[in-house]
Parts: sequence; C-alpha cells; structure tokens
Amino acid sequence: KLFYHVANIGDVRSLAIHPASTTHSQLSPEEQADAGVNAGYVRLSVGIEHIDDILADLTQALDKVAADVREAAE
Repeated sequence: KLFYHVANIGDVRSLAIHPASTTHSQLSPEEQADAGVNAGYVRLSVGIEHIDDILADLTQALDKVAADVREAAE
C-alpha cells in the first residue's frame, strides 16, 4: 500500500517496478534475458518512509501473492 507501481525511480517514495513491462519493455525477450531481466522480477526502490511501515507493507503484499498462488493451485 506504500509502494507505488510506476516506471520511474529516484523518488523519495518507495516504488515497485516490473522492469519487463516498463523500463525494459522496448527490448526483445532475448535482449531482456541478456540484461538480466526476467518476467517474474519486481524491482523495489525503497524510499524514506519509516522502515516498520515499509516492512509491514512488503509483508502484506507478499502474503497476498502467496494466498493468490495457493488459491490458483486449488
């Protein structure tokens, strides 16, 4: 909830970026692989929010992803 999903970095806020569909979207899949970009990667840029808030936000987000994956597997 703290992390913004945007393509730019260098902000004071925490950001979550999916490089394959944002910063590296102009590259072919082969070029992305050569650059170390994988469709499953998310890049985090940690801002100046309080560390407890950042950790709580990441924990709730990862818990939600895990629950969604478990639900999809059922």
